[in-house]
Amino acid sequence: MSKPFPFSAIVAQEDMKKALLMAAVEPLLGGVLIFGDRGTGKSTAVRALAELLPKIETRAGCRFNCEPARPQDACPVCNTVNGQKAPKAVKTRTPMVDLPLGATEDRICGALDLEKALVAGEKDFEPGLLASANRGFLYIDEVNLLEDHLVDLLLDAAASGVNVVEREGLSIRHAARFALVGSGNPEEGDLRPQLLDRFGLAVDVRTIDDLKQRIEVIRRRDAYEADADGFCQSWARKDAAIRSRVVKARKILRDVDIPDDVLSRMSQLCMGLGIDGMRGELTLMRACRASAALGGRLEVTWSDVSEISPLVLCHRLRRDPLDDAGSAPRVERAIAAVSAGAGHG
Repeated sequence: MSKPFPFSAIVAQEDMKKALLMAAVEPLLGGVLIFGDRGTGKSTAVRALAELLPKIETRAGCRFNCEPARPQDACPVCNTVNGQKAPKAVKTRTPMVDLPLGATEDRICGALDLEKALVAGEKDFEPGLLASANRGFLYIDEVNLLEDHLVDLLLDAAASGVNVVEREGLSIRHAARFALVGSGNPEEGDLRPQLLDRFGLAVDVRTIDDLKQRIEVIRRRDAYEADADGFCQSWARKDAAIRSRVVKARKILRDVDIPDDVLSRMSQLCMGLGIDGMRGELTLMRACRASAALGGRLEVTWSDVSEISPLVLCHRLRRDPLDDAGSAPRVERAIAAVSAGAGHG
């Protein structure tokens, strides 16, 4: 099996790449929604991101991706009995779990292991996709076609970081800390507004209309398909540099400061745009902190807010029938108004 296309070799689509990197740095962001035309590199970027991230440490045979120092109660591998020695700790690739559209709730959350129950008469838990995605990414292509109750379930788990299974005589609770990434084509249907709001970041990707960039996309893709290993090797150094940025950003993330005046203007911006609730504001703060950390800085600036706000706020705006300019211009106008000291957009 060939390696995924290198993240650093993806041409343009800067907002999408930045959103994915921020989600890799700050797991509390609530995931990324990528909407756009077919063939714009959405799936390629997600799979490439998982490949370049640093490996995680867990124990051999663990299906919950437990941290060796903090085994979960639900994990029979990491919690040994009768003085048995736990399996050795191993480093493994950051989980990237695909969720198929036809997945059932049992497949996602986990359920009773029927084979063991019927053959051995033992009641045991069969972990689902949420367990597999713990400490990694859960990716849903065509998320707008997934049944609403399943999306609700996923977003709840992503927000709480916990999966609770209470049925068939089972009572299981295990960690499900993952970054949820959904992608889709808007021509095939929209997400409900309340579901849109649950995604921390949303990115619109468009087909590249710059001639030189289009040619470069074709050249790189052709080179990759002709010799995937050689192509990946030629981009390995740049991917390693991105990996190093993410690792450093994670280390300093909690030390990044947001000055009171920036926080105040951030709130003015959300109030001016009429953003419902506080989730948008909280996400904007976290996203700006992740952006500053990726830049190696320990303080958020108003420039961070100006750059990141469209990713956080556009999909949370109420529709204005009198404004046909679109959500991005509305956010830009509001930012300009706050920057000018008007305090509202």
